[in-house]
Amino acid sequence: MTAALPLVPARSALVLVDLMDRIVSLPLEPRKGTDVLSAAEELAAVFRSVGALVVLVRVERPGVAEQPPGSGLVQGLRHDGDLEIVKRTIGAFHGTALDDRLREYGVTTLVFGGIATNLGVESTARAGGDLGYDLVFVEDAMSALTRAEHEASVRLDFPRLGTVVRAADVRFTSG
Repeated sequence: MTAALPLVPARSALVLVDLMDRIVSLPLEPRKGTDVLSAAEELAAVFRSVGALVVLVRVERPGVAEQPPGSGLVQGLRHDGDLEIVKRTIGAFHGTALDDRLREYGVTTLVFGGIATNLGVESTARAGGDLGYDLVFVEDAMSALTRAEHEASVRLDFPRLGTVVRAADVRFTSG
């Protein structure tokens, strides 16, 4: 892992993927969903404090009359000014207005956390990279169904796509 390049608040967005009760409560590795949620909440507070955008992504199952219990964002996660995106595929760009909304805000850098590292987070990041966004991955703000899946994304894939950091290394410039 390397230190993050200083982020510019007006050009950066924190993208938190699938922090919903039914997903946070799954058996996850290398950290529990509640630990991911705590790290994500702390990151979101930092982003909000400097005026950077917080994007909260949640999944809905297509073609069902009613979503399973626990399909909303964890209570208290969303704050005024946050952007909520509902996806119906693994990644958050396909079939949503995410790219358009990020461009409206002038965002060029996406900082990722959420569940699962190798699924929703990685799929969204890959599409974001293809769309030209700079990518930062906060390793201790994500987890997967197995440690091996998490580690493969963090150690093999993410370094090829962007910068991998820990939450304590996220820094902003004054510009």
